[in-house]
Amino acid sequence: MGEIKFGFEDLAVWQKAVSFACRVTQITAKIETDRKHYRLIEYCESASCSVASNIAEGKGRFSKKEFVQYLYIARGSLFETITSLVIFERNKWISQNDLQEMKELGSEIGKMLASLINAIRKGL
Repeated sequence: MGEIKFGFEDLAVWQKAVSFACRVTQITAKIETDRKHYRLIEYCESASCSVASNIAEGKGRFSKKEFVQYLYIARGSLFETITSLVIFERNKWISQNDLQEMKELGSEIGKMLASLINAIRKGL
């Protein structure tokens, strides 16, 4: 029996979003701060995972219109993640290099989401 695959796994934007979430969790795992800030870190990790999750959930919906809505939600989660990382960098919890790396990857994902949204909307 072959490997079971879901349709969203073939989407390049989903693959990049998974890599993005993995990298965010690697960066946040290195943060050493007071216990009172754990919620901020957990929120950032959750938002980063939400990008790929919303792409997958949207792909699993029955209409293209719903898929587009989930892609917009994924884009919002991407922006939330970057905002958290900016705050972390300003607080000196992460390096400027880590922030720049994630902004570059986030920008790529944002462009891919916009292209996918436009392609789907043209087909509606």
